[in-house]
Amino acid sequence: MEQLIIIVHVLAALAIIGLILLQQGKGAEAGASFGGGASQTVFGSSGGGNFFSRATAVFSLIFFITSFGLAIVAKNKADIQANVGIPAVVEQSGLSSDVEVPVVEETTDEVPQAPEQ
Repeated sequence: MEQLIIIVHVLAALAIIGLILLQQGKGAEAGASFGGGASQTVFGSSGGGNFFSRATAVFSLIFFITSFGLAIVAKNKADIQANVGIPAVVEQSGLSSDVEVPVVEETTDEVPQAPEQ
């Protein structure tokens, strides 16, 4: 499952990069008004701006969802690996709860001060 999410994640990232590189900047519209041939484009006379921006938004959403999915998978793996080798119950180790644990008592002895000169 994790490999499938990674593959979709990488493909979405490459699609976003490609779509952003294919888009024209805002300054490119001025050249189209001087005979840029906008009526002969593949996406019609309105240009491909609307198509590219919507496709970029869709692939960005897919990228976000796969990022979130990968974070959940990583968290689940970390939870599973954190519990490896740790006994579930301490009582299984043979220790009983009746054993008294010695407590270190604090002493109130005052530290002698150095004599004044």
